[in-house]
Amino acid sequence: MSDSDLIKLYSSRILALAADMPLTDRLPAPDATVMKRAPLCGSTVTVDINVEDGRISGYGQDVKACALGQAAASVVGRAIVGRTRAEVEAARDALRAMLKKDGPVPDAPFDGLEVLQPAREYKNRHASILLSLEATADAMAEAEKAACA
Repeated sequence: MSDSDLIKLYSSRILALAADMPLTDRLPAPDATVMKRAPLCGSTVTVDINVEDGRISGYGQDVKACALGQAAASVVGRAIVGRTRAEVEAARDALRAMLKKDGPVPDAPFDGLEVLQPAREYKNRHASILLSLEATADAMAEAEKAACA
């Protein structure tokens, strides 16, 4: 990766998002907690959620990732409260397609993830970028399962 590639990948917008991540406090009594790790780089994201009427009512995240993973978590943190499992899964799938298959940017309210389009070329960064939405989707599934038990 050349210096110019790094500058393009780590834009000022990505760095600003990474530096201003919302909802970084863990929840005291979550309905579900999921930790995900990207094996290649070691990035981790732990997500706590509370769910009411099928929608995320509380969210906390502990993110130990590169600036790209942090930027993705920042965008997710701004948009996640009020979302359903289907919306979270659709955003996760759209982000994966954007990165891996040159697909379109995820729909609103997750359209801020477009800032990560330059990472398409860097497959070793994809797992870190996907962690936040993957952990949240899994947490939603766990919360639903626990509510039905």
